[in-house]
Amino acid sequence: MSFALVKYLPTGTEYGFIRMRRMALLVSIALMLGSVGTYFGLGINFGIDFRGGIQLEVMTDVPADELRAVADGLGFGESEIQAARAAAGEVRSVMVTLPLQPGEGIEAERAQQAAGLALREALAASFPGIELRDDSVIGAAVSGELIQTGIIAIVVALVLMLIYILFRFDQPAYSIGAVLALTHDVIATIGLFAITQMTFDLATVAAILTIVGYSMNDTVVVYDRIRENLRKYKKRPLDEVLNLSLNDTLSRTILTSVTTLIALFSLYLIGGSALKGFSLAMIWGVVIGTYSSVFVAVPLLLSLNVARSSEDGEGEEQ
Repeated sequence: MSFALVKYLPTGTEYGFIRMRRMALLVSIALMLGSVGTYFGLGINFGIDFRGGIQLEVMTDVPADELRAVADGLGFGESEIQAARAAAGEVRSVMVTLPLQPGEGIEAERAQQAAGLALREALAASFPGIELRDDSVIGAAVSGELIQTGIIAIVVALVLMLIYILFRFDQPAYSIGAVLALTHDVIATIGLFAITQMTFDLATVAAILTIVGYSMNDTVVVYDRIRENLRKYKKRPLDEVLNLSLNDTLSRTILTSVTTLIALFSLYLIGGSALKGFSLAMIWGVVIGTYSSVFVAVPLLLSLNVARSSEDGEGEEQ
């Protein structure tokens, strides 16, 4: 039994995606410039993973403002409170974070431990029914290493994708187009976090790496159809073959993107604050990844004048 909605997905369309490439190019340039400008202008709101600090998880129904007042009153700097979504008066998981304390070496380590202990004692004394769970302390050296490791992970992913596409399609044009589209997606996602100032942590890095995989998968599907059609329609102009391939894969692109977004919006709405940054990055990544597959990766093949394969006979003209 099939759902009635499926048969209403567009098939046999003839939308002029390639004709819109110049307008899309302007949109992409504006998006890239805006992302870079916002990053250098506003910066990124790094989480404790990247800037260091003290974080304590508690289970409580106490309002966040009251927890913040107690933590700020300790004199260790401005605190951050991240509470999981719950109805008023219900016990929920809350992350209480204090900034990294000044000092170097053993002195810094002792300062972090003293701040963490003081936070635990103050919360226990102020709210007798509170349940204190695990706490963590991340120093400046560790947070610096995590920033470096996160950047390396993203760069390595892009390089490996370039090598994969090069071997998969045996033409530099495909790998260049795919990696430029992926770079476009990564920069746009970083710009989103700079604009919204949402916490950028290790979960966000994981989301960016997932976006790279998702966008690459979408691009490879379209590229496969392009290669197939280039072999089949050897006398058609390149722009017509590219546009035909985009229309051939349009229903698959819509179905994949919409079903993924349904799951991600559910995660964003009910997953709590711990998953909000991850799910937001993924939602944006699916949208921008779908856009780049259609309006960046494919038009770049036209600019790079991708070669037609001489395999599979003479092809057919239609």
